[in-house]
Order: sequence, then C-alpha cells, then structure tokens
Amino acid sequence: MNRKILLTTFLVIIAAAGIALWYFLKAPALPDGLYSTNGRLEAEQVQVATKTAGRVAEVLVEEGQLVHEGDVLVRMDSQQLLAREREAQAQIKAAELAFEEADAGIEQRQALLTLATRELERTKSMIAKKVASQESLDQAQTQYDSAKAALRLSKATAERAKASIDAAEASLAELMTLLEDTEIRAPRDGRVQYLLAQAGEVLSAGGRVVTILDISDVYMTVFLPAEVAGKLTLNDEAKLILDPLADYVVPARVSFVAADAQFTPKSVETAEQRNNLMFRVKLSIEPALLKRYEDMVKTGIRGVGYVRTFPAIPWTEALSKPLPAPATISE
Repeated sequence: MNRKILLTTFLVIIAAAGIALWYFLKAPALPDGLYSTNGRLEAEQVQVATKTAGRVAEVLVEEGQLVHEGDVLVRMDSQQLLAREREAQAQIKAAELAFEEADAGIEQRQALLTLATRELERTKSMIAKKVASQESLDQAQTQYDSAKAALRLSKATAERAKASIDAAEASLAELMTLLEDTEIRAPRDGRVQYLLAQAGEVLSAGGRVVTILDISDVYMTVFLPAEVAGKLTLNDEAKLILDPLADYVVPARVSFVAADAQFTPKSVETAEQRNNLMFRVKLSIEPALLKRYEDMVKTGIRGVGYVRTFPAIPWTEALSKPLPAPATISE
C-alpha cells in the first residue's frame, strides 16, 4: 500500500515538473532590455455621498452598470424641501406686495410734500405782505416738516420690503440647491462597483450611497526590481496582456514609479541585496483608448505588464500587434 502511495506521489511530481518545463520552453524569451511582470488592472474609486441627511427614495442604478457624468444615481426624499420651497415662494410674493405698497406710499407722501411745500411758500409770501398771521406760518411749516418725515419713512419702508424680497429669494435659491442635491448624480464616467444604500434607508449628511470606478483612469500595478525601475521614466511606452484576452496587446505608459522600495530587506549591504529591492510601478492605459473600449473595461483582471529600459529597444513581434476594433474582440 505504501509503495502505491509513493509511486503515485512520484508520478504526480514528474507530471508537474514536465508541465512546468513545457511552459518554460513554450514561453518566448524576451530580448535584453524588455522585462515582464505580473499585475492586475485597477481603477480609482469615487465614493458618492449625500450632501444632507435624508431618506433614500429610489436607487436608479445596479452594480456593474456603466454610468456617465451627470447621470442620476439615487434620489432622496424631497417632500419637506418641496414644502419649504412653497413657503419661500409665498414669502417672496408677500415681500413683493409689501414693496408695492411702500412704493405707492412714496408717491402719496411725495404728493403731500409737494402740496405742503407750496402751502409754506404761499404763507411766507402772505406774511411778507402782512396779510397772514404767524400762526398760519407755523401751521404751514409743521405740515411741511411732517410731510417730509413721512416721505423718508415711506422710502425706508420700501427699502425694508426690498431687503425682504432679497432675503426670501436667497432662501429660495438655497432650497433649490438642496433640491438639486436630492438627485445624486455621477461626478464622472465610471462603472458602479458597490451600492451602499437601498430605498427606505435614512442617511446622515455625508452618508455614502454608491462607489464608482473611474474607468477613465485604469492602470496595472506591477512591481519591478531596482535595476529595471531605476531606468524607467514617466510616459515610457509599456504593453499589457490580460489573462482573459491573451491574444491581444493593450498599449499603456509608465505613469508612476515609487520613490521608495516596497519590499526592503532588513539591511542592505551588498549590490546583490540592492537588486532585491522591488519598486511599485503603474502602467496606465490612455483615457481615449479606455473611452473607445468602455463597455469592455473591467478591474481586477490579472495579466502581464511589459516594459523596456530604453525607448530604442524594439518590441517583439508578438508585442507589436495593434489592438483591433471593439466589435471584433470577443470577451
């Protein structure tokens, strides 16, 4: 029995070694200056949140759905805000009526002041001719002063009514902004990754509702040894081959090289140890290319990234194939 187990184990080891050797011989060797490393596609995450507290009325998207900037993702309950909007509109109407009344009062007080001014001038003329008494002059002066004060009061009332209109309109503008915020929209193009709230849930201000993957910023994160990463510069050309689409080569560029090593030995004393330092590198796909293939863009896909240490080094024939049109690629 033990012999059978040992024989079976030995055969399994031989088979595994044979498969590994077959893959090693089958894989084409890269020329000097070209390097490959494993990685996976990632994208920037955007956390979409509600601006004010409230109840979720409706969720309009599903996980995995492609959305564009401005699309409505979630609607919050807006009944209270709609009631406040009607109240603000009524306040504006009342303030406008008060202003009209004050404006009419100004015209009336202006007419009375004009009449009082003429009466005062006539009385002064009669006093000069000694055909009117001092009492008549005092009465005319009092009427003039009273009409002048009443005009100032009417103008102040009109200014106060105008200020009330401005305040009510500002309140309405604020409410309209809050009403707009009840429709939570996509801040940019992307794919819905997670739904974090459901209809009926009550959220506090800043409560997250949806997580969106920004598919205009998709990249593969890879790790390269110091001798390779140190020779790369930003915007150097790169290539990606993804596991689900192994027959296609995706053009990319070096968009980031970490300044510090990610895997650092406890002490670095020799050149060999320095070669063990690994640096994080991002290989980004151009936004225009992502836009063209946006229906096919996914994150989390594993694959292989290729870089070259000098731009003059030619790509191999297999890595020089152009990417076909989206309609010809079968996922």
